[in-house]
Amino acid sequence: MRIPRRQLSFCLSLFSLEFSYPVSPRNFLGVPKGIHTLRLNRSCAIGAMGENLGTVMKDKRTHSLDVQQPCIWSSSVECNIDIGKQIFCNRSLNMKNIVAVGFDMDYTLAQYKPETFESLAYEGTIRKLVYDLAYSEELLNWSFDWKYMVRGLVLDKRRGNILKMDRHKYVKVAYHGFKELSKDDKVETYGSTLVRDSFDEPDYALIDTLFSLAEAYLFAQLVDFKDNNPDKVPEDVDYARMYKDVRAAVDMCHRDGTLKQMVAKDPKRFINVDTSIVPLLKMLRDSGRSTFLVTNSLWDYTNVVMNFLCTSSAPDGDQKCNLDWLQYFDVVITGSAKPGFFHEDNRANLFGVEPKSGMLLNTDNGSPLPQVGNTSEASSPTKVDKSCKVFQGGNVMHLHKLLQIESSSQVLYVGDHIYGDILRSKKALGWRTMLVVPELGREVELLWELRKTRKQLQLLRNDRDAIEDKIHHLKWSLKFEDVEADEKERLSAELHQLESEQERVRLSHQNALRDCHRQFHGVWGQLMKTGYQNSRFAHQVERFACLYSSQVTNLSLYSPDKYYRPSEDFMPHEFASST
Repeated sequence: MRIPRRQLSFCLSLFSLEFSYPVSPRNFLGVPKGIHTLRLNRSCAIGAMGENLGTVMKDKRTHSLDVQQPCIWSSSVECNIDIGKQIFCNRSLNMKNIVAVGFDMDYTLAQYKPETFESLAYEGTIRKLVYDLAYSEELLNWSFDWKYMVRGLVLDKRRGNILKMDRHKYVKVAYHGFKELSKDDKVETYGSTLVRDSFDEPDYALIDTLFSLAEAYLFAQLVDFKDNNPDKVPEDVDYARMYKDVRAAVDMCHRDGTLKQMVAKDPKRFINVDTSIVPLLKMLRDSGRSTFLVTNSLWDYTNVVMNFLCTSSAPDGDQKCNLDWLQYFDVVITGSAKPGFFHEDNRANLFGVEPKSGMLLNTDNGSPLPQVGNTSEASSPTKVDKSCKVFQGGNVMHLHKLLQIESSSQVLYVGDHIYGDILRSKKALGWRTMLVVPELGREVELLWELRKTRKQLQLLRNDRDAIEDKIHHLKWSLKFEDVEADEKERLSAELHQLESEQERVRLSHQNALRDCHRQFHGVWGQLMKTGYQNSRFAHQVERFACLYSSQVTNLSLYSPDKYYRPSEDFMPHEFASST
């Protein structure tokens, strides 16, 4: 019988500039020395704890941290959780209340390799622009830097600008193509209007999914190309038209199957192997929960990808395409057309899918309808796994009926798309949500490594405030107080000295802050921050994701009955009163 581990909770601030921790970030959840405390701010890293699962994996083996034998919570060996694999909590979530756990596929269960997959998408889009939309053949010589763009950016389609904003929608970093805009240009363009811009469609495009990074990079290239070669771009093709053409080219790549055919030929080249996927699914199902898959990909591609992910997780790693992976799901819905799938008024028909042939079958809200007329044996549907139902289309009401969901709060859905997966399922339905942020793993580790630098930044900021306050006081004295000539001369000299010191500290602080952000990304800085404010992307994560983590399989490191709790919320006046 498995002995439950002693409960251990641990809170980590991703965003506070002041926190300390006495042990190594690589191994600090496994240290049995009691509860360690940190300075808190908004986000809580949850330690490995929970109640007895009650069931033990049938194929239990001795696990280690190597890739062949993934360490999971239900294994006989206790796992240490690296800082980059923790699950962070924005909103309390008691897994005991969850009866069904659902997953998106692309960039959630299937983590694509950006250096190959995004490059493939970029090259396919270039060819469509040249051969289908009559762009210059010079584009065929362009190359793609898959590390340049990040999620959370906003494209100004009308002006050809790429923006990074804080949570209040103030533009903090802006580029025109690949040329950085000065502070004056940013203020003139986005900060000197009587009515604030909403930065939404149709004039703006949100880069809120990893699929969009290649098209954002190509848009920046086209902006520079138009500016530098006006004779090679028709006069009626403006920046907005170029973005529209890029989107059309991307859609053409998806419609003609170019990308998916290449992935299907060699999945290992484009998709990361994660040996924890099958153990995670088994653990969830052994705990009595239903599991489901809802993806916009159609059945043929879904079958290829899921077969690769699950067979790569098997002990023998058999790569032969089969349908064994269906045993890990109660319901699979392909071609779901999210986010429309989450709308209750969506009237899309739900079709059954015969897994072996891929044939679509008519259903009555998920119940098979009898076939009319004679059907040959070749086309006659056969069930591979009676416990798993495969469908295409439909809407969330169909899914609730298939899973016998009584309350939307009983569902936890894991996805990577802040709008298509998380915002709509949370806002429209009240599902509990977990956002997969692959970039988070490296970001959290860097936050740990730069903790001293961030402390120094706070001290520089305090120095700026103190000097500025002294300058204001001296100016007030010189302007309104009756002082003698000698005293006035002394105060003026002191004021001049303070103003020089203010400029020196300002530049030191500004450069140090910029250098700190460049440790995360040379152009856009920290993903979850813009200066000292949370970025717009971080604000959306905080609002709509109950949990967030770097990988979906990080769930396997925690009890399926875990109670995730956030840290206490703090307002600025509470910090001031505690220091």
